[in-house]
Amino acid sequence: MPLRDEKPSVELTIKQCALELGFDLVGITTAERFERDERVAAERVRLGLMDGLAWYTEERVARMNRPRELMPEARSVISMAVSYSSETASRAQDSQNRTYADHDDPAASGVGPAGRIARYARGDDYHAVIKKRLKSFADRLPSVVGRPVRTRVFVDDGPMNDRAAAERAGVGWFGKSTNILTPTHGSWVFLCQVITDIDLQPDSALKKTCGTCVRCIIDCPTGAIVAPYTVDNGKCISYLTIELRGPIPRELRAMIGSWVFGCDVCQDVCPVNRKARLGRQPEFAWRSGFAAPELTPLLELDDESFREKFRNSPVKRAKRTGLQRNVCVALGNIGDPAAAPALIATLEGAEPLVKRHAAWALGRIGGEDAARALRDALDGERDAEVRLEVEQSLADLRDGEL
Repeated sequence: MPLRDEKPSVELTIKQCALELGFDLVGITTAERFERDERVAAERVRLGLMDGLAWYTEERVARMNRPRELMPEARSVISMAVSYSSETASRAQDSQNRTYADHDDPAASGVGPAGRIARYARGDDYHAVIKKRLKSFADRLPSVVGRPVRTRVFVDDGPMNDRAAAERAGVGWFGKSTNILTPTHGSWVFLCQVITDIDLQPDSALKKTCGTCVRCIIDCPTGAIVAPYTVDNGKCISYLTIELRGPIPRELRAMIGSWVFGCDVCQDVCPVNRKARLGRQPEFAWRSGFAAPELTPLLELDDESFREKFRNSPVKRAKRTGLQRNVCVALGNIGDPAAAPALIATLEGAEPLVKRHAAWALGRIGGEDAARALRDALDGERDAEVRLEVEQSLADLRDGEL
């Protein structure tokens, strides 16, 4: 007598459902507290490593590591990952798993100095894209278990420790850069979670580590990875170019290079990412000109044109003045005299925050036009902080320190 086909487990059915909806990786863990992660995060707050993020408090740390405080009925956490590794639209599909250089952008015409945007921000805003799929996934769960289901979903938009959940659910392991590294897609993934009242069999954490590799620590441009698994937020280029609302510390500007939104260095140098599979989501395909954006036109954007250019893009998080501040720093680091006229116009007519960084950039580029513009600004500028920046740039030019 033939054996009847065994019915798939609830856990397997849930995972198959997630994969069908476009999630690349899925794991399950309990809703128990992430004790180690809470302890480590609280210590980082006390040491000042999260300075600059006013919302990242010890109270927040406690809440984000206790799923049952986020949903009292919680029994399990379903952790998922979606890859954002993508080829540009004009690049032929390649069957080989590989990653690309930052300037692999056919839209980069070479007309003027170009900057760099972190890969995750070269496509559509992941919050809206993934949140919609998470809700579709949660809507399917009642039919899987045969009863009403309580859920709460997160995609980097609430007090949930996504990395702790991903590690304990076996989606990936903690890299020394603090990124979650997955065996198949590397660190090029967005993490998301569904807290549920379904009691599910948890997966085991992966028994993998970075071994002796310290590439991310060595190559971090600002030295922000101060020790394995420890990042000083105030030095991280992603923080400086996205979350920071004030001036970028003068001593860190030269280290930022041409990054204008985020930074991928710790991921680019990671050996795990060499064989990372490409993603399959069209929403995360690179927008034209987003990998290596021409910089000087970005200084001409007003609020309306900024919103239009970066509609449904993560880049809008930096806000217009923040992005233009970053552009000035990148132009100063590139050092192309062709950018001087745009920087001079910015020094004459932009907001004080942007003016300060335009003055710094002109001091880096140098030349008669730059020096003249700085002297003129000193004569007419009323903002004390801008004047101080101009004076410092003029002093640097005189002393030949740059």
